[in-house]
Amino acid sequence: MKSFRFLTLCFIISCFYVLSGCSKDPQTIEGVVARKEDPVMSARNIEVLFSDSGKLQARLISPLLNRYAGAAPYLEFPKGFKIFIFDSLQRVSSTITGNRGIRKEYSRTMEAWGNIVVRNEIKNEQLNTEHLIWDENRHKVWSDVKVLIIRPDQVITGSAMEANETFTSYSISNMSGEMMVKKDSI
Repeated sequence: MKSFRFLTLCFIISCFYVLSGCSKDPQTIEGVVARKEDPVMSARNIEVLFSDSGKLQARLISPLLNRYAGAAPYLEFPKGFKIFIFDSLQRVSSTITGNRGIRKEYSRTMEAWGNIVVRNEIKNEQLNTEHLIWDENRHKVWSDVKVLIIRPDQVITGSAMEANETFTSYSISNMSGEMMVKKDSI
């Protein structure tokens, strides 16, 4: 009989704690308080299309997307991303991949970190860096850290870089590298 009373008392105390945790607060969902730093939306295995005047400019894929609201809303890609940039004929002209990225919605800029690889599919060139910013309005990408550019006939390094978004034209700060030179026949 004492064990039954003890179990009943434990059950009542447990119910009290469970029920006292309930709230009618609209920010409380299933007992978890929503915080300002939490995303308002999360999605897995996403694909986002960017267009201007009805023309597809870019396609972004990512295993995880978090959207944050507020005065400066942004999208976060904490598990990496891949962007396909299209030319005027809707062909993939370049790709950008990275380990993490953030896209600021109002300024239309994307910043990426970790193992960034930009490939120019037309010129068969590749850029490797650890930090890259893409400004969709200006159609420019740049890096303020060390860059490595691999071409079919040369490897170039630099301390920073600025390019058009298709990576067909770029300038490099403090450039150095190795290149193959054909020997003239005399």
